[in-house]
Amino acid sequence: MYQVKDKIAFLEQHLSKKRFQHSCNVARAAKQLAQRYGADQEKAYFAGLLHDICKEQPFEEQRELMLAGDFAPDEAELHSRKLWHGIAGAYFIQTEFDVTDRDILNAVRFHTVGREGMSLLEEIIYIADMISDERDYKGVTKMRKLAFEDLQAAMLTALTDAIGSVLKKGGMIPQYTIAAYNSYLLSAQIKDAERAAR
Repeated sequence: MYQVKDKIAFLEQHLSKKRFQHSCNVARAAKQLAQRYGADQEKAYFAGLLHDICKEQPFEEQRELMLAGDFAPDEAELHSRKLWHGIAGAYFIQTEFDVTDRDILNAVRFHTVGREGMSLLEEIIYIADMISDERDYKGVTKMRKLAFEDLQAAMLTALTDAIGSVLKKGGMIPQYTIAAYNSYLLSAQIKDAERAAR
């Protein structure tokens, strides 16, 4: 259904060796997370494989793709070139690979910034990108463990870390990311209050 072999061949031809390996690692992590949380494993693998498809395209090409689709970049995204590839990638796979599944398109589009009301697949791709095999940042072992224990807690931790990192660098925070953080934080607080009331 997803013609994965064709997509792997395309990525191998169009991505650097390092980026191709990362994409394969994210696809594998996504499939494992999908198995753990009862999501469609093939779909998760496919979305993970394609999440960075436009990452190494020239910024002008990314910008054109980003603005051509209907994926609504906000002001912060428009001024943060490192965020363009997700939006561009969603439009690229929609038009070039005829991907019509909005869940897959959104998983690619929001894999860097997150958003309020993320689907299970979107969460899986976001976290798979954080825990792929080649990642070696401080705390990645803890994140990998948390990812398979509590996906919601992993999302809150990941968003907290991402926002903190961007603030330290003096970057802009997309409204999507702020809304996502507030949403996951509120859910966590509600869970904590429910536990305390028992």
